[in-house]
Amino acid sequence: MNPLPAPVQALIVVDLQAAFVAGDHPVPDAPRLLDRVGGLVRRARAAGALVVHLQNDGPDGEPDEPHTPGWELHLPVRVGPAEKVIRKGEDDGFEGTSLADDLTAAGVGSLAVCGVMSEMCVLATARRALELGYRVVLPHDAHATYDIPAAPGISEAVPAAMASRVAEWALGDEVEVVAHAEDVRFPAMRAEPFADNRTA
Repeated sequence: MNPLPAPVQALIVVDLQAAFVAGDHPVPDAPRLLDRVGGLVRRARAAGALVVHLQNDGPDGEPDEPHTPGWELHLPVRVGPAEKVIRKGEDDGFEGTSLADDLTAAGVGSLAVCGVMSEMCVLATARRALELGYRVVLPHDAHATYDIPAAPGISEAVPAAMASRVAEWALGDEVEVVAHAEDVRFPAMRAEPFADNRTA
């Protein structure tokens, strides 16, 4: 793990929706996750970095079904030229969305990824970012998932923390895993960070 990565130009917040971090079935230690991600968002905003909130559109009847309480983003969003919400229907936040175009328009070459679920949407989005040539930083304490239930005859239950660590390992040597969200840095704000014609 690299404790002091170079600054990143964008923050991707993956599926930090009410169904997963609040209510009756939050991920383990959700308050800690929210604190770490909230801190990242505040620092990214202060630096003028691009902040993208991914919002998953789950199937009918699922906790993240669109326009249900669980689908709503938990953290307040300040939509504008440097902060936006992108809805998605796949684990990979780039698949079928404007994410790559938005990053290109903002001149982004490096980004941090945080949110839920570690082994699903966080992993898929970080992996695609690496494949597309982005430098990717993954703060260990700013992504989370659920415990994996036991599978009779296959394995005992897998604790959520272990599943999250395995997801990091699965990304290989290209991803920069750092221990703490506070180790993620953003460059100083530019006078005109993004073009006026970008869609918020």
